[in-house]
Amino acid sequence: MQLHHLRDAHDPVLDDYRSLTDTALRRVREPAGGLYIAESAKVIERALQAGHRPRSVLTQQKWTDAVAELLGQRDVPVYVVTDEVAEQLTGFAVHRGVMAAMHRPEPARLQHLLSQIDTERPRIAVLEGLTDHTNVGAIFRSAAALGVDAVLVSPTCADPLYRRAVRVSMGTVFQVPWTRIDRWPAGIDDLRSAGYLVAGMTLGHGAITLDDLVAQSPERLALIFGTEGDGIRPETDRLLDRRVTIPMMGGVDSLNVAAASAVAFYATR
Repeated sequence: MQLHHLRDAHDPVLDDYRSLTDTALRRVREPAGGLYIAESAKVIERALQAGHRPRSVLTQQKWTDAVAELLGQRDVPVYVVTDEVAEQLTGFAVHRGVMAAMHRPEPARLQHLLSQIDTERPRIAVLEGLTDHTNVGAIFRSAAALGVDAVLVSPTCADPLYRRAVRVSMGTVFQVPWTRIDRWPAGIDDLRSAGYLVAGMTLGHGAITLDDLVAQSPERLALIFGTEGDGIRPETDRLLDRRVTIPMMGGVDSLNVAAASAVAFYATR
């Protein structure tokens, strides 16, 4: 690694880390710049294990030995700054010791991703229009823990590689294959052509229970989760093979989408 001790938060070489709390800015800057931010040694380690390439690393002096161990023989610039410079640069107090600007990998084509799934009874999750990065990260973590084969995200869904989503997922966003569906909801036809039964998680009338879906034992299953507020869009709902609900008790009418996904993933495992 190449150590660079920097004292000026306005140094242009640090631009990848600038204003990390400005969500609107980062949503545009990161995909356009072909990068994402990985925060904490554990998350960076999982990104490296997945074959992702670091552009640079930002850290403080006391963490340089740990960074050297993390990077191994990789020839990567490591910018060493004080706590004050890190906070001025990023917009928040950096407590996790290290973050990395990573090259954003090219997204897989949908057909290629589906063709790479070789489990006996594959399951995929589809996230339609989710806006909360915390929910996206939590769903990826549940997907990894409960053996979901892939996650697909609609064109309007929050970025799974946004810093908060990556952090909440604990780096599992690098473990679960995923891509963005450019044609949506028309892309449901692609899933059906690949042999998937397309089931939407909904509160609407005419839905079967999750237990009923499990009893049908579909060979290939795609579970669609809608937005945090409105759920699955009407134009998507009309294309579903099944409408599925989780029975509720105690006067509760719904679960948070991340919690609902964990229940659905566990039930259909």
